[in-house]
Amino acid sequence: MDRGDKGQLSHPILQAGAAFALAAFFLAGCSSVAGALLAPRIDAAASRLAPGDFTLDTKHAALLFRINHLGFSDYAGRFDRFEASLSGDAANPAGARVEAIIDMSSLNIANPEFAAELMGPAWFDAAAHPQAVFKSTTIELTSQTTAEITGDLTLKGITRPITLTAKLNGSAYDPLRRADVIGFSAEAEINRSGFGIDRFSGLLTDTVRIEIEAEFIRQKPG
Repeated sequence: MDRGDKGQLSHPILQAGAAFALAAFFLAGCSSVAGALLAPRIDAAASRLAPGDFTLDTKHAALLFRINHLGFSDYAGRFDRFEASLSGDAANPAGARVEAIIDMSSLNIANPEFAAELMGPAWFDAAAHPQAVFKSTTIELTSQTTAEITGDLTLKGITRPITLTAKLNGSAYDPLRRADVIGFSAEAEINRSGFGIDRFSGLLTDTVRIEIEAEFIRQKPG
C-alpha cells in the first residue's frame, strides 16, 4: 500500500474516504448537540402553567372519531381543519376557557364516496351546518396533569353538553417556534342521535368516541 513518509494514506480514494468518515463523525456529533440544545424542557405540572392566551398550532393537531361498525371493528375518521383557543390562569382553573370551531367539510375517511354521503342531510348536513362549535363552561382539575372540561357542543344545529377528559402532556418554551407551547391529549364520548344524526341507529352504535391531540402556542401581546 502506498504511504507517505509519515505513514499517512496517500492514495486519493483512501484520502477521500477518510475525509468523508471524519466529516460524517463531525456532523453526527453536531446533530446530537443541536438536538440536545433545541429539545424543549417539558414541565408536566399544571400548577406551573403561566397565564395567557393560546391558539392552536394547526400543524400539530389531530381530531379523530371512532364508531363501532356492527361489532366487527371501529370505523375511524378525522376532520382536517379546525381551530381552537385556550385562555386562563393556573391559579384560577375554573376561570379558564376553551373554544373550538370544526370545519365539517374537512371530513377525511378512507372512502370518498361515503364521505360525500356523510356530508348530506341524513348525516352531518354540512351544507346547512358547515361548522361544529365547542365552548367550555367549566374546567375542573382532577390531578396535576388531568382535567374534566365540560362545555356546549353545537353539531348539526343542536347544542348539547359534553365532557372532555383532558391530559396535560406538558408545557415549555420551544426554541424552534420561539414561543411557549402547551400540549394536550383529550377524549370524549357523544351520543350521535342526540345531535340528530340517527341514521341506522340500532344497527350502528350511537356512541361516538372523539380523540384530540393538540399543541397551543402562546400569543404575544398585541
